[in-house]
Amino acid sequence: MTDRHHGWSDMGWESWKDHEDVRRRLAQGADPEEWSGGRPLHRAAVFGSPEVVAELARRVADVDAIEYGTTALWEAVLSNQPDNARALASAGADPWLPLIGGWSPGRLSLAGPTPHLFAMPEGELGLSEAERTAAREGRRLTSVLEGIHDDGMGLACVAGIDAEEAVRRLEATPAGAQELEELEELLEEPWAYEGDESLEIIGVTTVPGGCVVTQPWGYAPSMPGVLKRLSAGTVCYGLYANPKSGNQGCIFRDGVVEGWDLHPGGGPNPDDASGEVLASYLYRYNAVAYSCAFAGLRLTDAHAVTGPPDRWVRLPQRDHWAQ
Repeated sequence: MTDRHHGWSDMGWESWKDHEDVRRRLAQGADPEEWSGGRPLHRAAVFGSPEVVAELARRVADVDAIEYGTTALWEAVLSNQPDNARALASAGADPWLPLIGGWSPGRLSLAGPTPHLFAMPEGELGLSEAERTAAREGRRLTSVLEGIHDDGMGLACVAGIDAEEAVRRLEATPAGAQELEELEELLEEPWAYEGDESLEIIGVTTVPGGCVVTQPWGYAPSMPGVLKRLSAGTVCYGLYANPKSGNQGCIFRDGVVEGWDLHPGGGPNPDDASGEVLASYLYRYNAVAYSCAFAGLRLTDAHAVTGPPDRWVRLPQRDHWAQ
């Protein structure tokens, strides 16, 4: 079986769990080293069963082969697939091979839910105290902000200022009685309102470490003009959970954009530094928690994000896209 898919045509994500099908394909000539979307062992490490992982690991030339900067074992750890990780280690994969940002799969696992996944070799120092603290906070914060439906939501996480100061910086005014009456309808049917009108209303809430500016139905908190004012003398992380294209993040520090078109909640990138690798691992698939953590916000519950906020206010009419 040799074709442009290297014998892996019609493989869905669930197909990597089907040991008998994978064995049949391999027997018919499927290439254990190549799939149309990358390396089969890397895909199986994330989506497959331990039996499929072990089958492929026996057939590849190098169980620690690199794809986009990582090994299959790294992908298993990153995806919280401990049984697949054990199968790879049993097949000879090296848990302590340094990869992105100097992290190895084994060291990364120490910050996750299975810290005893691999035996630590002599001379391996493990996590620093700062990294252990970050890991504990990551587990706590993701638990607090778990399961939030954030499609279409805009968020600004601001370090070091409270809701009152955020309102002052934005020159916002309290929502009027009529606006407050309309808010329930707006929350139920945000698209029934004119875009400019609905984007002017935002929620602001004081939280430990700073404040959260939110808009459940739109991107207003992440507009450059809003973030520029909020970040004066501090830092903030803006998030828009775009229902069409996914999470879009940005960083403003002291009024200046420091990062744009970021992807909070995604996995580490091959050129990430050590701290970003850890943060991306701790907050993978939780863009809201990542955004809060970046600004050092230590939320104890989710109401600053899910509502109701401390206060609803109206932004002044100006070009909030201008920096």
